Amino acid sequence: MSVLVFDIETVPDTEAGRELYHLHDLSNQDIAQAMFNIRRQKTGGSEFLPHHLQRIVAISAVFSSPDQLNVWSLGNVDSSEAELIQRFFDGIDKFSPTLVSWNGGGFDLPVLHYRALKHRIQAHRYWETGDEDRDFKWNNYLSRYHSRHTDVMDILALYTGRANAPLDEISTLLGYPGKMGMSGAKVWDEFCDGNVQGIRDYCETDVLNTYLVYLRYQLMRGHLDQDALIVEENRLLEWLQNREENHFSEFLCEWNRLTQLASK
Repeated sequence: MSVLVFDIETVPDTEAGRELYHLHDLSNQDIAQAMFNIRRQKTGGSEFLPHHLQRIVAISAVFSSPDQLNVWSLGNVDSSEAELIQRFFDGIDKFSPTLVSWNGGGFDLPVLHYRALKHRIQAHRYWETGDEDRDFKWNNYLSRYHSRHTDVMDILALYTGRANAPLDEISTLLGYPGKMGMSGAKVWDEFCDGNVQGIRDYCETDVLNTYLVYLRYQLMRGHLDQDALIVEENRLLEWLQNREENHFSEFLCEWNRLTQLASK
């Protein structure tokens, strides 16, 4: 069975903001600021935009199967949002993997739904609920309580927002590197500076953390034993050791440092 751990990074959809709020004479940065201000007024303080006003600028993934392990970001720095989303759903059509996320049910997938709707993207396998494949009737990507999409945060919180936890803190708690180099709050600024590659790198370290937490979850539920967990962690360590990108090297160094500290 293959596993696809995924994460997205988003920025304000200033094109939508321009039309919705009649801001035709403003720059993208000014439109984004106006959108933040409007949202803050509606929520009483939060600038976090609703799902349908988020534009996807990066989708990163860990793909794991018995004979393959890879970590990458879909497309390239010049890929359109539509291309990124189409590649994501094409992968599901091809492999029917178990999707794994951290708050994917609360954020990533709803955003993907709205953006796929906007770009007229078809995702036949993803939306299957048993009409053509009976196996999907009782285990599909859409049901909150099915495992074909495993939202690790939602499960660990027992499906109650009162117990949700940040990925960074859980990763650190388990001895993994946690967030490195950036945070979600800085993505818009980095995007405005043209640093799409930095956003993609940051997203890749997020999916690395999510994958490691997922492996620990698999241990807890008895789907991996201690030896199998070590095998999977070592497989990822070996993959990282063979990479030259700075963010992967930094993640590996921090992971090794934390492992050495824990062994003392």
